[in-house]
Amino acid sequence: MDKNTFTNRPPMGWNSYDYYDTAVTEAQVKENADFMAEHLKDFGWEYVVVDIQWYANDAGTKRGEYQYIPFGDMEMDEWGRFQPAPARFPSSAGGKGFGPLADYVHGLGLKFGIHIMRGIPRRAAEKHLPVLGSEETADRVADPFSICGWNSDMYGVRPTEAGQAYYDSLIRMYADWGVDFIKCDDICDNYLYRDVKTTFGTVPFSGWEETRMLHRAIDKCGRPIVLSLSPGPAHIDRAWEYCKYANMWRITDDFWDQWSLLKGMFFRCELWQDHVRKGCYPDCDMLPLGKLGQGFGAERTTNFTEEEQKTMMTLWCMFRSPLMIGAKLSGMDQQTLSLLTNREILEMQEDDCQGTQIVRTDQMAVWKNKDENTGALRVALFNLGDQEQELSVFLDELEEDIRAGEAGLTELWDKTESRTKEGTICSRVPAHGVKVYRVTL
Repeated sequence: MDKNTFTNRPPMGWNSYDYYDTAVTEAQVKENADFMAEHLKDFGWEYVVVDIQWYANDAGTKRGEYQYIPFGDMEMDEWGRFQPAPARFPSSAGGKGFGPLADYVHGLGLKFGIHIMRGIPRRAAEKHLPVLGSEETADRVADPFSICGWNSDMYGVRPTEAGQAYYDSLIRMYADWGVDFIKCDDICDNYLYRDVKTTFGTVPFSGWEETRMLHRAIDKCGRPIVLSLSPGPAHIDRAWEYCKYANMWRITDDFWDQWSLLKGMFFRCELWQDHVRKGCYPDCDMLPLGKLGQGFGAERTTNFTEEEQKTMMTLWCMFRSPLMIGAKLSGMDQQTLSLLTNREILEMQEDDCQGTQIVRTDQMAVWKNKDENTGALRVALFNLGDQEQELSVFLDELEEDIRAGEAGLTELWDKTESRTKEGTICSRVPAHGVKVYRVTL
């Protein structure tokens, strides 16, 4: 199945992690899906993604001590495949899995996604459970030297025929449930696994091969499923591999609402800008806007200022990163909603658009985004400094055919109109803020 035929623009949706952590429930997923259908769907937002440990019956019960309870109470079928925790997802009872919840989301005109960890459950290996489609058992498929450093739920999967059979059965089950999006964790970045040595020699990072196994399994399942890889930072020297076997991959570690992290994304986007193409999207991670953090201890409002939020949305869209909202959607304030429903900002995500960084210093950056089909040109002046300052870019620097040397400008956040001055786009930009213009020749 051609993965590019169903991802002709970066995926846009909501993910439960930033607000609910490991403990999201079916009722909460439905509540947020309802909000998306009513307020965001018409703007291109469509994926509803249940993040980590949806299979843990005891998730969140020891949050002060553990984020992921070691060898906790996991729901699993007879083939060693995790199932939704029925107390949290009651419609999954009786072996229905996420099928009923996916049906609910699809009924709203949206798409349904889940988070998974790379590998096979360690409990399945311990119990020597059979692997569907193979004569081998889970202990023979599991790689006991490949264990996530921050979540002990899984062993890696050996790149064998039986290992592929395990992934095939897993993805086939997800397809039967109606899953449209899979975020696979502990697979994108092998920096967590460097210099892993055993008495049998150095053990290579198995995530590269497991990505290929997942890709093959998705190809076989008969359902278009977006494959997202986490965490980052992804390896620029393996860009071709990510693009061949996945649809999106994290170019950063977990991104949160800190200015230093946002400022650092300008370097990361510069590094990856030439690898954005149809079906292949380097991922800047979730948008920590609005209300966050209830599952981490207490609800809080994003630390980003309004200007920083505009900077983030503008950069993500100009670069054409996937957009995943981390906030609680239901009850969202109007200011946050306005950031997510600015059509002209979101239009920079379209398939024929391409984002390019023109200049970057410690104090400022300039990006352009051009729609090669319509010719629409947008230019953004980013203030990376801590004080308001005047920023400018010569039209000649944009490398566009602007023969008159003069153009009309429409600022896409405040909608003000102006014109270039002596062949220059120039504006005073607030600290950590942005001015982004549609350029009319």
